[in-house]
Amino acid sequence: MRRKDKEIIDEKVIKQILEKSLICRIALCDRGRPYLVPMNFGFKNNRLYLHSASEGRKIEILRRNNNVCFEMDSGIKVVKAEKPCQWGMKYSSIIGTGKARFIEDFQKKIEAINIIMQKYAPNRIFRYDDEMVKDVCILIVEIDELTGKMSL
Repeated sequence: MRRKDKEIIDEKVIKQILEKSLICRIALCDRGRPYLVPMNFGFKNNRLYLHSASEGRKIEILRRNNNVCFEMDSGIKVVKAEKPCQWGMKYSSIIGTGKARFIEDFQKKIEAINIIMQKYAPNRIFRYDDEMVKDVCILIVEIDELTGKMSL
């Protein structure tokens, strides 16, 4: 990271950003061209959990190339100034890489869906229709690298 003064190395702070972030953007490589998709997500034990329809461009790309880059951010604020080049942003962000794989096991899908749902609806217990669980595509991203950056 070029700006070491903005680098986040404290794992607690990184976890807080992951908890506050509402959207995870995943970047994929589609035959040499970038493809970026915003997704809901869950995070546990150094893994990202994502859900998706079982068909579509993102799924086709991941079946060919499971390398993923992802980004999340929180606390975004524009900092206004008198001169345009003095404007800035306040933010906290996470960027990481990993390998995505599909979860096929029915019970593991439910566990992953629960991890995702706990992010957005903490302390709630959900019941899932068997057909919905069978039809949904669940991805798990084993994180290889994770960095944080903060501008306050």
